[in-house]
Amino acid sequence: MKRCMVFFVTIALLLPILCACEAAESREGLGNGWEPERCMELQFATQFSLEYYGDGYKLISLADGSRFLLIPEGAVLPKGIAKDIVPLYQPLKNIYLAATASMCLFDALDSLDSIRLSGTRADDWHIENARLAMEEDKILYAGKYNEPDYEMLLDHGCPLAIESLMIGHASEVKDKLEELGIAVFIDQSSMEPHPLGRTEWIKLYGAMLNKEDTAEALFLEQFEYLNAATGAEPSGKTVAFFHISSSGYVVARKSGDYVTKMLELAGGSYVFDDLGDPETKTSTVTIEMEKFFATAKEADYIIYNSTIGGEIKSIDELLAKNELLAEFKAVQDGNVWCTNENMYQESTQLGQMIQSFQKVFSGEADELEELPYLYRLR
Repeated sequence: MKRCMVFFVTIALLLPILCACEAAESREGLGNGWEPERCMELQFATQFSLEYYGDGYKLISLADGSRFLLIPEGAVLPKGIAKDIVPLYQPLKNIYLAATASMCLFDALDSLDSIRLSGTRADDWHIENARLAMEEDKILYAGKYNEPDYEMLLDHGCPLAIESLMIGHASEVKDKLEELGIAVFIDQSSMEPHPLGRTEWIKLYGAMLNKEDTAEALFLEQFEYLNAATGAEPSGKTVAFFHISSSGYVVARKSGDYVTKMLELAGGSYVFDDLGDPETKTSTVTIEMEKFFATAKEADYIIYNSTIGGEIKSIDELLAKNELLAEFKAVQDGNVWCTNENMYQESTQLGQMIQSFQKVFSGEADELEELPYLYRLR
């Protein structure tokens, strides 16, 4: 029954995408009379669309209403295009990347050389190639998203700042960047309703970099992992996904968050049915241990989120955070797994993450100490 539900959920997610593609083709487009030749085919992503025009021009439309025209190398800005369209001239170089979730996409496309400036320091990258590029000064730290070094961006001829939704809390920064002639592109992958919608943003960046074939192949690889995981019998196992803050509170994923959706696609059942406000963008909820204990004590599996606060290496380290965890069924049964620190910086691998969860819940991982992005606590 659950497998049928997954199928219908997938179809339901696909329907609005097909409509979005049709809408992109039928609206004003560039505004100068040019007609698109085709629209990029998307399977899960709903927060962007991309139209292909003649001579290599590409129009990106984002869910927030912003639009960008990719102009091929050596070509000129077409006459008469709509005033809201921001031109981006290829090849794109000297990008300022403040959206950490986008780095893995550039890395997977072998295009870190397009990024010159980072909003994240080298020590905070769990993507090895990004960290090495910064240690070798191929990518330079240019300040956080809310405090960029404007002079540094100008000195390096930065044409484009790729920001996360956090820039909404620093609108004055966005205004200043645009005033300086730096285009601001807000990555909205975190708003995707399906986990692989996030991964599918690699197609958009592939279009920016003229690497669509590579992007398509990378996405299909993750799609195959998803199919393998959802094609297996659902386990019916319950799972708690959380970490404990330095103040001793439990921080759990909100119900319906993309991580909990990955757990459910993998055949698991998240212990919280309605945790958090679905109308807010916050992905986690802080709760007291007593409430967490009452709900999660009998969970079949614990997955401890080490992306916040650092990795832990043993059950003893887990129990040192709160001794009540010793009474949890998953702890007593030895069904405690921990995420690697790089989990949230690897949106290119979400299909493989789902398959790893599925192997845990199905028992395939019983004799294993680690899986891609997960390791067992002893």
